[in-house]
Amino acid sequence: MSRFWKIVLLVIAVLVVGLVGMRMLGGGKAKDARGGPQAEAGKDGERDNGPVPVTVIDAARQDVPVYASALGTVSAMNTVTVSPQVGGQLLSINFKEGQEVKQGDLLAQIDPRTLQASYDEAAAAKKQNQAQLATARSNFQRSNSPEYRQYVAKTDLDTQRNQVAQYESAVAANEASMRAAQVQLQYTRVTAPISGIAGIRAVDAGNVVSAGTAIVTLTQVHPIHVVFNLPERQLPDVRQAQQAGPVTIAALDRNDAHVLTDGGTLDVVDNQISSDSGTFRARALFDNKDNSLWPGQFVNVRMQLRTIAGGVVIPTQAVMRGPDGEYVYIVKPDNTVAMQTVKSGVEVGDSHVQVTEGLKGGERVVSEGQFRLKPGSKVTALKPGETPAAPTEAELKAAAQKQGGGGRRGGGPR
Repeated sequence: MSRFWKIVLLVIAVLVVGLVGMRMLGGGKAKDARGGPQAEAGKDGERDNGPVPVTVIDAARQDVPVYASALGTVSAMNTVTVSPQVGGQLLSINFKEGQEVKQGDLLAQIDPRTLQASYDEAAAAKKQNQAQLATARSNFQRSNSPEYRQYVAKTDLDTQRNQVAQYESAVAANEASMRAAQVQLQYTRVTAPISGIAGIRAVDAGNVVSAGTAIVTLTQVHPIHVVFNLPERQLPDVRQAQQAGPVTIAALDRNDAHVLTDGGTLDVVDNQISSDSGTFRARALFDNKDNSLWPGQFVNVRMQLRTIAGGVVIPTQAVMRGPDGEYVYIVKPDNTVAMQTVKSGVEVGDSHVQVTEGLKGGERVVSEGQFRLKPGSKVTALKPGETPAAPTEAELKAAAQKQGGGGRRGGGPR
């Protein structure tokens, strides 16, 4: 390439760089003239001077229940595995799986013929010994009568007396055998030892079972227990609530969506605290008439410990947290706000909290929009759910004139 063309290319490159630089400098000035950071700052300053729309509520006074909550497990009050006490062929199953049975209901029948024969045998032996006893008594009475005593040797008289005692003992032994056979015969009728829900049967009719073979498990669900653990720091409150009277407990579903039953009471508190978890066990008792609780079910337990009379309650979202702790914005009569340090207490439902310090009932508190506030800010108080009113035509014109004037001031000569 010749020297001439090199010079031409160099000049073109310089021109291109110059044009790009001028373009960039001109755009920056235009941006600043149209509404750069200074103009935006001016607009923000104007917006800051206007009232900020916020949602305001009055701090309410109400009785606040104090609860202790925990995850609990439903436990049957009694669980019994029904087994026969004698062996034999299982003739029938007299219950339906899953049905509720009452104490004493017939659950199964075992073939009673063998045991019936044992009972009959003991009864026959008793009759035989009773006959021999009657004969022995007649002989002894006759031999011991005044008219025959002188003709009977004393040895024979003693023998007859002993025979009477022997047959009396034999009859008593026969009666004991009959009672034993009768008890065994009764065991062929397998009855429910408790009232409860019958589970799935473990054996079918027709099988030969032996003593101890499981037939079905009965679970008592009326009433029913719920066992749960609480942290040891709550033990004094629980004991104090027990001393004040019956402690009411409600069982909720796992999502706390609705109450399963609220008729429970605290039944017992365990006598020791677990050194591993730092918790103690407690048990609640529910009548469970509607079968809302089922053994093995997980529920959330809510136990009412006491009630705070006239507590100050505000929405949870009204409480802010800063370097110095919790605070709220209160609205003064002149519609300006002030920062007020508070101390929150127990939760009230899912959306409110009780305030223990720093707030009085009836004070107006900002519940929404407080992130745009600072102490002394002017506000427009709105009710919950209310939206700011639409600007009037005059307000729109005034805002447009302000914006136009600000633009000329921002882009005019310096």
